[in-house]
Amino acid sequence: MTHFNNIPIIKYEGSDSTNPLSFKYYDATRVVAGKTMAEHLRFAVSCWHTFLGTGQDIFGSAVHSRSWSGDSDPMSRAKSTMHAAFEFCQKLGMEYYCFHDRDIAPEGETFAESCKNLEEIVNLADDLQKETGVKLLWGTANLFSNPRFTHGASTNPDAHVFAYAAAQVKHAMDATKQLGGEGYVFWGGREGYETLLNTDMQQEQENMAKFFHMAVDYAKKIGFTGQFLIEPKPKEPTKHQYDFDAATVLNFLRSYELIDHFKLNIEANHATLAGHTFAHELTVAASAGKLGSIDVNRGDLLLGWDTDQFPTDLYDTTQAMLVLLQHGGIGKGGLNFDAKLRRGSTDVEDLFYAHIGGMDTFARGLLIASDIIEDGKINEVLSNRYSSYSSEIGQSIVSGEADFDSLDKWVRENGEPKMQSGKQEYLENLFNSYIR
Repeated sequence: MTHFNNIPIIKYEGSDSTNPLSFKYYDATRVVAGKTMAEHLRFAVSCWHTFLGTGQDIFGSAVHSRSWSGDSDPMSRAKSTMHAAFEFCQKLGMEYYCFHDRDIAPEGETFAESCKNLEEIVNLADDLQKETGVKLLWGTANLFSNPRFTHGASTNPDAHVFAYAAAQVKHAMDATKQLGGEGYVFWGGREGYETLLNTDMQQEQENMAKFFHMAVDYAKKIGFTGQFLIEPKPKEPTKHQYDFDAATVLNFLRSYELIDHFKLNIEANHATLAGHTFAHELTVAASAGKLGSIDVNRGDLLLGWDTDQFPTDLYDTTQAMLVLLQHGGIGKGGLNFDAKLRRGSTDVEDLFYAHIGGMDTFARGLLIASDIIEDGKINEVLSNRYSSYSSEIGQSIVSGEADFDSLDKWVRENGEPKMQSGKQEYLENLFNSYIR
């Protein structure tokens, strides 16, 4: 059964096209800054939002009805959904997909039955990958939806829950390895706390570190060579998340001797919730050499929660692509659309409009970012601003030769520094001039 008969193969038609089911900027084979757009962007579709999203929210029931979700038998529904996912990827020319274990296979009445369900669907996905050429970007385990994880997974005060989470991750890693996943993501959906009155923060964080070390050991045992990723998020559902932002996660990894084994999966909307910009979080991770992959979406500054809207902000995508180009790209990671339709967008065509818009916005951001770097004017201002560190005194600071005594002597001889402009308004105007 096909699910998108009325949707053509989405092709690049250029910015003058009026066809809403076409790419205006994303030309997969176009070479930009030495690589094709497809190689730069490595787009992925998320199974959870795209194929399981129903439009349900805290004030209303499901409103989205899909052809692949109508079967009453959970396993039949899961198989139909998997077929729809691969058909969708092929229509869009999408190279990758991502999943949680419980997205693609229903939970059984026992843990053993859940594992059996997962194995069956993974075998189907394996066959579909070979048939279509679509690949797995990364897999992960859902350790937050089931009531057993109400108080967390690896940070749960009950060791039984910790053990259950570890067993579930073991099978999710097996599935990811079988499907050739290029990474494996840990998202601490409930790894945090609501009140310190019932929380031993130190033990919870130490337990989480032990959990990650177990995962590292198991990856070595089974020969999984994909990149481990942690996805920062500051809040929702817990008030205090242990993976608050990129800097917090990096500090955790360094503190527990995990820094060599993990990189970060940065999500745009999570950056917003942490009070940062998307580009800030990308830069923090990239500057540490730990930018591993990206979940692309956007939030709504007027709403205080994770709205997971499709990315259409050209300023955000341009600044994101500047970070990627300046730091050598995304490696084995990709740009995964962790985004969902708005509740009122009920037609199946809306899934295509949403992904086309997101892909075009990032492709256009890539083109603009490449122009900015090639032109060099912004970088020239940046270099001039820090040029004093190429002088004699600046070099002594950078090299570590300077100390307080030598700097005290130098200041006494050279007096008061001159104020220099940061030229923010000029740079903002210059940045705007590239967006055309």
